[in-house]
Amino acid sequence: MQMTDRPAIRQSLCALLLAGTVALSFAAPATAQVTAFRQTVAEQASRDDGIAAFYRARDFAPIWTGDTDADRARRMALIEALGTAAVHGLPVPRYDAAGLMRKMGDARTARERGAIEVELSQVFVRFARDLQTGVLEPRKVDAGLVREVPLRDTQANLVALTQGDPRVFFRALAPRTQEYARLMKEKLLLERVLPQGGWGPAVNAAKLEPGQSGTAVVALRNRMIAMGYMTRSAAASYDSTMQMAVQQFQTDHGLETDGVAGSATLKEINRSVEERLQSIVVAMERERWINFPEGLGKRHINVNLTDFTARIIDDNKVTFETRAVVGADSSDRRTPEFSDVMEFMVINPSWYVPRSIVVKEYLPLLRRNPGAVSHLEITDSRGRRVARNGFSQYSASSFPFAMRQPPGPRNALGQVKFMFPNKYNIYLHDTPSKSLFAHDVRAYSHGCVRLGDPFDFAYALLAKQTDDPKGLFQSRLRSKAESRVNLDEPVRVHIMYRTAFTTAKGKVNYRADVYGRDGRIWDALSNAGVALTAQRG
Repeated sequence: MQMTDRPAIRQSLCALLLAGTVALSFAAPATAQVTAFRQTVAEQASRDDGIAAFYRARDFAPIWTGDTDADRARRMALIEALGTAAVHGLPVPRYDAAGLMRKMGDARTARERGAIEVELSQVFVRFARDLQTGVLEPRKVDAGLVREVPLRDTQANLVALTQGDPRVFFRALAPRTQEYARLMKEKLLLERVLPQGGWGPAVNAAKLEPGQSGTAVVALRNRMIAMGYMTRSAAASYDSTMQMAVQQFQTDHGLETDGVAGSATLKEINRSVEERLQSIVVAMERERWINFPEGLGKRHINVNLTDFTARIIDDNKVTFETRAVVGADSSDRRTPEFSDVMEFMVINPSWYVPRSIVVKEYLPLLRRNPGAVSHLEITDSRGRRVARNGFSQYSASSFPFAMRQPPGPRNALGQVKFMFPNKYNIYLHDTPSKSLFAHDVRAYSHGCVRLGDPFDFAYALLAKQTDDPKGLFQSRLRSKAESRVNLDEPVRVHIMYRTAFTTAKGKVNYRADVYGRDGRIWDALSNAGVALTAQRG
């Protein structure tokens, strides 16, 4: 496991910073030198359209390598900011702050100054983008990461840097959300535990429960103490205090809260500090992916796929929460991650069966028995019902019909669906399969998100636009007719995937990596140069 010692790096960087600042002091350049400098800047900047446009607009004048107080403040602020890269879980080698310092110190000619001028801007742009909106391109990591990252304009970032206090600018780059701040706090805490050997020896047992004693119980006690779930204790038995500690751990990790340390609970208890730290770093990267300039929305819906929950959030407070069933863990069913805007709900919806389900699941049944899936209507391209015969002549590619389930309590979508039209055909909806909500792991759907309390979810949404949301909803429901209800104020929906997330009180929760996405993200971050950091002292 690659680790870095941040204090040591910072001390050496500060030394280089002082030396570089002193060395980078230029006399007023002659006209020939100005021409050579500007030509070099123009040549080097041409590799990036945003950087080139920025320098053209200022006639290729420097912002880093000049001898003004503003230039000195900017390069000092940049080097200081690069020194915080590890704190944010960014790839320190990508910015090579020490190398930049050496190049600044070695620059003597106008052309050398022009080259380092542009290189400083390139590093600035790279660092600013990484800190604002993430190191990775989500789609390149996993096919389910279809999120559109809100990238900032290169030229706009450079202009903003030059128009105010550079230190203030750098401090504003990272997401300014409570979630990001709480994740960073947990990261710092874990980094202090890391060099101490973690939380101690793993608990070697298949199952532990109240009333037991022995070495495994002692190991469990010690690990609970190390993780902050118990205060110091010499008790050697699985007593009520340990049971409550295990229950709290189970709550924080999405497990059944029975107070018994079974195989699933012990698996999570035995996770290493490194694993948890990786989850935090990945969560911080994910938080950067949704660092929208306008925020997530004063009111928004947050679906966390790993937690199997959907929440309505108003002014940063959870005002409604319900269990959810998400896509099954197979290549064609995993729920994708993206953000969109919910515009309306449909009460008593029809289910228009997706083509993939028609040909993969239902056509084979119809070929064997034309009367199969009789609850579904089979229609032609004009929506007319067709006779149930002759299906054996069709293949998946030649089957010309569509399938529809009319409204009703046994409809696959239940009695209401919530629409945020998108090209992935994903939405939130009711379901007649209520038993699935009793499971702890709820990954069963074809990709859409099923809600445990869809009626109450609808009431909460409609409460913003009517004094009697329940009455409005129920009157439409009783009509048994398909009915669209628009939301007067559309609500942003964020389908997320967080194996580490925090509560309003700052408590960190962890969940299993259901689809393996966070593992792939960590591998990609590691390959990009992100390393776990150990804090000593």
